[in-house]
Amino acid sequence: MILVTGGAGFLGSNFVLDWLAQCDEPVTNLDKLTYAGNPENLASLAGNAGHRFIQGDIADTELVAGLLSAHKTRAIVNFAAESHVDRSIHGPEDFVQTNIVGTFRLLEAARAYWNKLEAEERKAFRFLHVSTDEVYGSLDKEDPAFTETRRYEPNSPYSASKAASDHLVRAYHHTYGLPVLTTNCSNNYGPYHFPEKLIPLVIHNALAGKSLPIYGDGQQIRDWLYVKDHCSAIRRVLEAGRAGETYNIGGCNEKPNLEVVHLLCAILDELKPGADGRSYKEQIVYVTDRPGHDRRYAIDAGKIERELGWRPAETFETGLRKTVQWYLDNQAWVRNVTSGAYREWVGKNYQDRK
Repeated sequence: MILVTGGAGFLGSNFVLDWLAQCDEPVTNLDKLTYAGNPENLASLAGNAGHRFIQGDIADTELVAGLLSAHKTRAIVNFAAESHVDRSIHGPEDFVQTNIVGTFRLLEAARAYWNKLEAEERKAFRFLHVSTDEVYGSLDKEDPAFTETRRYEPNSPYSASKAASDHLVRAYHHTYGLPVLTTNCSNNYGPYHFPEKLIPLVIHNALAGKSLPIYGDGQQIRDWLYVKDHCSAIRRVLEAGRAGETYNIGGCNEKPNLEVVHLLCAILDELKPGADGRSYKEQIVYVTDRPGHDRRYAIDAGKIERELGWRPAETFETGLRKTVQWYLDNQAWVRNVTSGAYREWVGKNYQDRK
């Protein structure tokens, strides 16, 4: 079996659902169930013998060691992370504890388990660490896209904590020989995305008749990756990636934030027109930019295409339409996750952004 950490969050739950739809290999799913971990994401797996959910922390070395030993684990796929830049600005310590200390303890448990395996099992074992393009810093408009050899220049507590975790993973390969893989992805979007990130926040606010906040001038550029394409890339890296290597995963869709919001409004105007006949674009407001906001991210995904034959299946337009339709079809899920705690967070993050 494989052990997936953070498997009730946005990326992790999509990966678990996708994995079990693609193959018969069982999954043990370990998630701490913080604000972004949601058991509802996995509701369709109720009664599925191939899925075992454990609530727990990757920093609990004893728990992780027991799970690895009990189920003849052949791979760990580590999604567990604090992952929102704005939250890292308000409370960086959680990011240090989960992304750095948690990854360290997970690596220690993996190393101890791997050292006890027979030779062939040791050779086949993999530790796949899921990271972000934000570790590379920010690009100017004319700069070439991030490659795997780009120098790390993290600019937020979030990206700094992820950069540290990447370095630990690399060190455990070079020092101890642990067969690791690292993936650095661009901005994901799709089903089960917690509505604090741009795309689900805009959909949620638009339908609720609330303002659609745009940081600064809205010209921050991101490369957008549909989450199911990301899942297929991780499966491919786990299957055929070279131990010790890093693979950048991108959607080949660089878009300014303002253009993304305009596209979302146009799709909503078509699929769920407002009762008053006005475009959702009229709800756009510009708010004070967040501190240290990186201007542009762009992924060069040439390595994963050359070595592993992977390319994204979705264009931004097809993926975005699927995403909007999913949120329209799953309003009960949205209502359940946008609880009092969520409203308190949104109020805290935007209260001073006039």
